[in-house]
Amino acid sequence: MTETTANELHRYDATLAGQIEAKWQKNWERLGSFHADNPVGDLQGPQSEKKPYFILDMFPYPSGKGLHVGHPLGYIATDVIGRYHRMQGYNVLHTMSYDAFGLPAEQYAVQTGQHPRITTEENIANMERQLRRIGLGHDRRRTFATTDTDYVRWTQWIFLQVYNSWYDTEAPARDGRGTGRARPISELAEEYATGQRALPDGRKWAELSSLEQHEVLDNHRLAYISEAAVNWCPGLGTVLSNEEVTTDGRSERGNYPVFPAKLKQWMMRITDYADRLLADLDTIDWPDKVSSMQRHWIGRSEGATVRFSIGDRFIEVYTTRPDTLFGATFTVVAPEHELISDSENLPAQWPEGTRAEWTGGYANPREAVAAYREQAEAKSETDRTGDEREKTGVFTGLYAINPVTEGEVPVFTADYVLTGYGTGSIMAVPAHDQRDFEYAQKFNLDIIYTMETPADFDKQSAWEEDGRVVNSANEAIDLNGLNKTEAKAKMIAWLEEAGVGHATTTYRLRDWLFSRQRYWGEPFPIVYDENGVTHALPEEMLPVELPEMKDFNPRTFDPDDRYSKPEPPLGRAEEWVNVELDLGDGPKQYRRETNTMPQWAGSCWYELRYTDPNNSEAFAADENEAYWMGPRSEGASGGADMYVGGVEHAVLHLLYARFWHKVLFDLGFLNSSEPFHRLFNQGYVQAYAFKDARGQYVPADEIEGDETAGFTYQGQPVTREYGKMGKSLKNIVTPDYMCDEYGADTFRVYEMSMGPLDMSRPWDTRAVVGSQRFLQRLWRNVIDEETGEITVVDEPADRETKRLVARTIAEVTEEYNNLRVNTAIAKMIVLNNHLTGLTKVPREAVEPLLLMVAPVAPHIAEELWALLGHADSLVHEDFPEVTDASLLKADSITCVVQVNGKVKARIEVDPDISEEELGEQALAAGPIAEILEGREPARMIIRAPKLVNVVLPK
Repeated sequence: MTETTANELHRYDATLAGQIEAKWQKNWERLGSFHADNPVGDLQGPQSEKKPYFILDMFPYPSGKGLHVGHPLGYIATDVIGRYHRMQGYNVLHTMSYDAFGLPAEQYAVQTGQHPRITTEENIANMERQLRRIGLGHDRRRTFATTDTDYVRWTQWIFLQVYNSWYDTEAPARDGRGTGRARPISELAEEYATGQRALPDGRKWAELSSLEQHEVLDNHRLAYISEAAVNWCPGLGTVLSNEEVTTDGRSERGNYPVFPAKLKQWMMRITDYADRLLADLDTIDWPDKVSSMQRHWIGRSEGATVRFSIGDRFIEVYTTRPDTLFGATFTVVAPEHELISDSENLPAQWPEGTRAEWTGGYANPREAVAAYREQAEAKSETDRTGDEREKTGVFTGLYAINPVTEGEVPVFTADYVLTGYGTGSIMAVPAHDQRDFEYAQKFNLDIIYTMETPADFDKQSAWEEDGRVVNSANEAIDLNGLNKTEAKAKMIAWLEEAGVGHATTTYRLRDWLFSRQRYWGEPFPIVYDENGVTHALPEEMLPVELPEMKDFNPRTFDPDDRYSKPEPPLGRAEEWVNVELDLGDGPKQYRRETNTMPQWAGSCWYELRYTDPNNSEAFAADENEAYWMGPRSEGASGGADMYVGGVEHAVLHLLYARFWHKVLFDLGFLNSSEPFHRLFNQGYVQAYAFKDARGQYVPADEIEGDETAGFTYQGQPVTREYGKMGKSLKNIVTPDYMCDEYGADTFRVYEMSMGPLDMSRPWDTRAVVGSQRFLQRLWRNVIDEETGEITVVDEPADRETKRLVARTIAEVTEEYNNLRVNTAIAKMIVLNNHLTGLTKVPREAVEPLLLMVAPVAPHIAEELWALLGHADSLVHEDFPEVTDASLLKADSITCVVQVNGKVKARIEVDPDISEEELGEQALAAGPIAEILEGREPARMIIRAPKLVNVVLPK
């Protein structure tokens, strides 16, 4: 072996780093270093006597593209947090599983003909390989995928708990906070049967047929079938939830057009939990941005429902501003509103005096409304409601009576009003709503101001500010002179007394659309009998597994074919769909549900399965769930201690998971009422991309130059842009590349040192060398690169070094506690550089540094720890503490001494000096004594230990 080769073996570079990393990853796996013990069950162990700390990452989807360096940012951060807490004496639960059902795998299967399970399992294997290589400390005994048969079983079981439940608004809440909770549907049936609860129509329960009883219960179930207005996406062959549709009316996945349609679909009554989902945001530690987004999505508003009569019929409108009712000059109903759904309800001719602009050019109201309804049907919800879109409409030929003025107001239909929101009709007050004002101007409708406006207001727009009420009085009620709050309360009271309205609370939140016309999803544990009645399968028949199909492709259509209808692929599996079952009353023929659950189903409860992943008797044993997720203090809601992920899940996943969790809590299956106690949104790793003169992207890793000199590719100038990473942008950098070129620890240190975890940051591979140098210096502080010998000495450190070590321990502890990993690394670099400058590195200085480095760069820390003579892994070593508090004090501090506010001297004093002693030392200072010339100062202002101001006598 040559001398050069021998020296290279002792030099910390990518090759040596790779060897060390592979070694310690095997050691950790062999030792079970990251195993978290449970109180009971197959994972029971003594560590469960420690304090629990449950940290989790947002459920990743195993993409076929693999990871780029942006993906592991949050995973490395949680690994750092988890490792740090183990060293603080916690029993840490940290693992990783895979959200493996869903549309991407199915679309890939359609394109290639390969079964989505094969694709999914290959993607999981690749992702696991990549994550293992960067040294994540996961308890792999707890790893699973949502597609695993056992996991599907419990997802279906939870669905049945939701299906077999109803929400009792009057029952005391289980956590003692108000009223309202889910209860078994069997208890509702019992209350009807015993007469404890009356049926709305006054009949006795026994008088109802079994089919009628079933229909009554179905109207209360938390999971139910409804003919609902849905978002139909022909290009994907499935319906989508509102959250899966972009603001311009296209599918989030695939960017296909989305159209409104009516279909029978499974729904979940998440709206019953709206108030609790809002209120309990105050019990959890989430970023304000995410809480605000959830509050906005739930959209609670308080107002009144007002009845406008139309002959012997009426329409009800919901308004948040009943105080402006005197200014309501027209009403608008949705094109789908039942009032105009039958043309016979409309006049055959235009009423006398109908303005030409109201008719849309049609001969009569029936033709006008029918044509307008057809136009509206072809539009998406986004097309209908966008603020920037011109408002359209047509007069229905009907007039309604404003209940407070008793005057007639015309009834229009307009597509910006939706049946699924509120009552499907609105009262328009153009003087105080700009949208109504523009509509009134277009159709030449009356505008009456009922709020006092400034003298210089020209009334050429709506007045949307507050003010005193005007023009709002009749013989029965007078609002004039009141403010908005007073006027609202008085008007609502009058409406209720007069029997023409009542106080109402509404929500923007809609019930959760839970059906998908796909193959690759969890089958519903539901069958239908010959009458189309739903039957829940008993627990012993779970799981319902997907049938093996040669043709599992969903039926897709021309993306613009709005009149196509979903055809679930499971409908073609005739032998699977049509089954003979004995559900308790003998063998009968049934038909299975051919829709599948959405991808959200599996991701709604995975954190619960982490606590007890192999339990075959329950989704989690009560003791294990209570240990890991139970409240940490009196009155707390419980949930995982730390949840880290992107802000893009602020509404979708988090709201759905909270809903399922609360249902299970209400039913007594959980000790925690919230799934995630603390939420942290990490930023993103972004990247520069470069274009040549043709506008084509060129490889970012081959760019030369800088901001000052400009950037070139193969000698030609290029332009730079900033954004996401992508193969098409030719700026992808993979974790595999980083590990090959620098080692996993360098990659980890760089990702964590790029900036605060909650901020996005630009990737620059060239900057990684700084992190590598830090670890190389750390290596050289312990190892002689020429000989491979240990150079650390057991001699005591000098006081300066001891003080720096103590200060670094205190500061790094503070930074880790507050997730400021980048500044923790900066503190460690300072100490490391100091040690590099010493002739001999003392053990008592470098060992605490290794322990502090271990959460971020665990492999090199383990190797150096072992080389220093420690037999055990440092995974569970105690994090260093400062045992001598005096080391954190400065030896002396500079005190400024002023005379009449001007600096005359500086003296070095003890940081803990008293004001009295400081005053004496200041007066004794040479320059001050000369100025005083034996006189006593008029007074002294002392701010120990940094300032003394001597005021001279006059």
